Amino acid sequence: MRRNETPWTVAQIEALFALPFNDLVFRAQQVHREHFDANAVQLSTLLSIKTGGCPEDCAYCPQSAKYDTGVEAEKLMPIDEVVAAAQRAKDAGATRFCMGAAWRSPKPHQVDAVGEMVSRVKALGLETCVTLGMLRDGQAQQLRDAGLDYYNHNLDTSPEFYGQIITTRTYQDRLDTLARVRDAGLKVCCGGIVGLGETRRERAGLIAQLANLSPYPESVPINNLMKVEGTPLENNESVDPFDFVRMIAVARITMPRAMVRLSAGREMMDDALQSLCFLAGANSMFYGEKLLVTQNPQAEHDRALLARLGMRTSTEEKLGVESAGAAGEGDDAGACAAH
Repeated sequence: MRRNETPWTVAQIEALFALPFNDLVFRAQQVHREHFDANAVQLSTLLSIKTGGCPEDCAYCPQSAKYDTGVEAEKLMPIDEVVAAAQRAKDAGATRFCMGAAWRSPKPHQVDAVGEMVSRVKALGLETCVTLGMLRDGQAQQLRDAGLDYYNHNLDTSPEFYGQIITTRTYQDRLDTLARVRDAGLKVCCGGIVGLGETRRERAGLIAQLANLSPYPESVPINNLMKVEGTPLENNESVDPFDFVRMIAVARITMPRAMVRLSAGREMMDDALQSLCFLAGANSMFYGEKLLVTQNPQAEHDRALLARLGMRTSTEEKLGVESAGAAGEGDDAGACAAH
């Protein structure tokens, strides 16, 4: 079970953030090697199956109908187009296919449609993840029965800072959906966003919420704010790159068996910064397709970077490349960007 025996306090996590950079990364690398192959990374692809028109007011999101970002509301993608995209992702090396829809909460007929997508993507041999907003009673079970592996529902930030970013749903709403996902026997993909304007203590508060979930998420995406024109956060100050690496390292230390994923914002990172993130314990990343409305780094560049670092993908592990650390953990990954 992925449980911390004793809860992490915000003060303890703040102390981790305050460590000298080299000491923090060294500690995170030690924890990482206890549970994973330090030279393996899992690849995921995210497809927006229903873009734009979301009624929520998340201040970072270009898909909100409340902001003029140039993103038009679209209908749910046809199932055949989704399956074709999943096949392309698999051919490019992804092992997890993630489907995101800009809904506050899906209606019954929408869950039916997504369930069919999940079944057909699963039949390709890919692991599946969806992010659809808040779930009602019974919907998580329906998605599980369709073959879903992971549900993504991010906490975004700390409870104390949350109200400055989102007013259309509460923190407890998010926790309630996570509880429904767990009760259905699905795996959880849940993380947050750096760069919303939060303090270091508020970052520590987010990590405390994640690490103290019982059990903590199997997958923890760490998103770097994508500043999109037309959103309230378009002029936010960029996060110091070393602070982003610290976030990765602290997530690794506090959730040692979780997959820690480089998610939204990775296209803004140079190769050196991404390499530091891997050193600090990141072992999963989005690549290839478009991540919501921003272009992900191209797959060939990603593969070239991994080759330069002597790293391999989980696809290669499945083909028989020897894996150190906790056997089987390298494929236990979730996905999805901020929702």
